[in-house]
Amino acid sequence: MTGFDSGFLDLADQLPFPAPADPAELARLRRLDYTHFTVLLDPDRRLAAATGVDIDGAALLDLGRGDDWHLDDRIPVEEQAGPELYARNDLDRGHLVRRRDPVWGPVEIARQANVDTFCYTNAAPQAADFNQSLELWNGLEDLVLEYASAGRRRLSVFTGPVFADTDPLYRGAQIPRRFWKVAAWSNGGALAASGYLLDQSAQLDDLDLDRPSAIDDTQDATAVPPLGPFRTYQLPILDLASITGLDFGALASADVLEPAPATVRPDTDTWIELSGPSDLRF
Repeated sequence: MTGFDSGFLDLADQLPFPAPADPAELARLRRLDYTHFTVLLDPDRRLAAATGVDIDGAALLDLGRGDDWHLDDRIPVEEQAGPELYARNDLDRGHLVRRRDPVWGPVEIARQANVDTFCYTNAAPQAADFNQSLELWNGLEDLVLEYASAGRRRLSVFTGPVFADTDPLYRGAQIPRRFWKVAAWSNGGALAASGYLLDQSAQLDDLDLDRPSAIDDTQDATAVPPLGPFRTYQLPILDLASITGLDFGALASADVLEPAPATVRPDTDTWIELSGPSDLRF
């Protein structure tokens, strides 16, 4: 398991992996390497704080999906949100590293990458009702790869949930309201990057968070928090740093949307709500 390769894009400098700016927070996370991707697991939240995957668009293989979700036996079971979180309800096990992204190279390696994406450390709870905005979110890698395809067929993508203290509790795990993504590629040997946010919090704001029965289901196995309509944005990576508490390093200065440093973050007036590929800015 080689994990994420910081030199994959053949840039002059190593590509930074988004991680907590606080060294104590970083030390608390578990780094787990898989085939062509890496997970930084938060053992307290029992979900990944960040993931990073290398994609070789010229070497992708089309393998059968499979559905063999499994725990990672390298870490304690209690540090992973496993099958009990998703049983008998409308929550999906949403891939953070998209299943097909690391599935490239020699067939045996690609097969292992396919299996690795079904580890619960790479899953996060998402509403099961897919709509156009979520489909756009899931296809962002394709859109960015298509943009960068003129002799630049490699892409690195980082994804994770936005952790907040107010995320609703359900079966011992807090359900993230929002997710972030950063895509990075080489533009003539120079780093280029773009940042995105998926928001599914609209209906959660209407819940009485002080009423345990509204969130922490003990009797009705279908009573999951109502996750509202998905909204997808392209936004400055500097805003993602403020929202997540992660250090994105050179990715922020290479942002194709807004590379200039800013003193006040975040500024939602600069966010672009995406309804289709034509809304993207490169």
